[in-house]
Amino acid sequence: MTKQLQDIFKGFSKLSREERLKALMEVGALNDTDMEYIAKGGLRDTSLGEKFIENVIGYFQLPLGVATNFRIDGKDFIIPMAVEETSIVAAVCKSAKWIRESGSITTEVVGAEIIGQIQCAKIKNFADFEKQIHAQKNYLIEIANREVAFGLVRRGGGVRDIQVRRVPRGDGSDMAVVHVLMDPCDAMGANIMNQVCEYLKEPIEQFTGEKVTMCILSNLVDSKITRATVQINDIDPALAEKIEEASLFAQQDPYRAATNNKGVLNGIDPVLIATGNDWRAVEAGIHAFAARDGQYRSITRWFRDGKGGLTGVFEAPLIVGTVGGVTTLHPTAMMCMKMLGTTSANELSRVIAAVGLVQNLGALKALTTVGIIEGHMKLHTKNLALGAGAEEKEIPLVQKKLEEILAVRKRISLSNAIDVLKELRSSKVAATTQHPS
Repeated sequence: MTKQLQDIFKGFSKLSREERLKALMEVGALNDTDMEYIAKGGLRDTSLGEKFIENVIGYFQLPLGVATNFRIDGKDFIIPMAVEETSIVAAVCKSAKWIRESGSITTEVVGAEIIGQIQCAKIKNFADFEKQIHAQKNYLIEIANREVAFGLVRRGGGVRDIQVRRVPRGDGSDMAVVHVLMDPCDAMGANIMNQVCEYLKEPIEQFTGEKVTMCILSNLVDSKITRATVQINDIDPALAEKIEEASLFAQQDPYRAATNNKGVLNGIDPVLIATGNDWRAVEAGIHAFAARDGQYRSITRWFRDGKGGLTGVFEAPLIVGTVGGVTTLHPTAMMCMKMLGTTSANELSRVIAAVGLVQNLGALKALTTVGIIEGHMKLHTKNLALGAGAEEKEIPLVQKKLEEILAVRKRISLSNAIDVLKELRSSKVAATTQHPS
């Protein structure tokens, strides 16, 4: 990039759209082709959509923004976020700035393999089945890598291990499940894993004499965990305690944990969507991991470190890809990947985890201080003005009045916006009547 990213982080939100695009051009995040694509409004031709899904009639577009102020593992990032909810981008940028000035973000990925499952629903003898699979394990790995996953093997990945699990059916008998563990390199790996499992179906049936009933990957990838850590130094002790208490609430109460984790995903999903990754798979894995001990819990933890600081940790499976699928076919996803500048699927996963944790910090700070309404609704005033039917020149006036109402009443609604707009237009009519041109 041609310019230090921190140079454009200052005051970025105050710039006009054209000025933001120019700034991104200056640092090399966008090029002339990208600018032309954006100017045309993205995809117009539905031919690409026809290749993705069935019965295509058009595209549904989400606002695409960028999160600034992020320094992760000592590296600066401009992070694309595709999302419709007010205040998400603003909140994460504000929290990232706080951390940039007073702390750090570090990340890691623990483990490398995704999981595929080969199920035998009604097993005759589990002990014999397990013995046969263990005896043939090396052969099964060899043929899977040679016949199906050879492309991954060339890139340093492929099937690494095969395990057997006994799963109770609930009627006194058992099913047997073979787990195939595979390193997908920079791919998300779903398609190749499903192919590997289907390929191993026949030899497993031959060796064991049992009937395979299902072959499919698992989205609960507890064999590959992404961890992000935020450290904030010299935080106000009262605020640190409040955030720690809010975190404990989410760890212990599933009703709170569900909303807490949704807030984390407010940061994660927009980056997944912008980069063409499967946000449904990631969400399924995160939610399953959150309930791994039998109770649904928070996927983040915040605690005081005893030295006047606050530490936050995100830990969950976050499986993404930088090759294959929409990521390398959709022009917006390709542009976002280039803007982000991640060099591997693991780095992309780590960056996304960091965004989720930083988003969580912003939400907890708001909840334990001013409340969630003040900041969110202040940014939501424009949506309310639009919903009331305000025209472009009327929007700032309606917004200003709504902010005044919010400051006094601590709440606003669409009916407030409608009333404000009516009053504004009535006053204009009265002024015109009194002073006709």
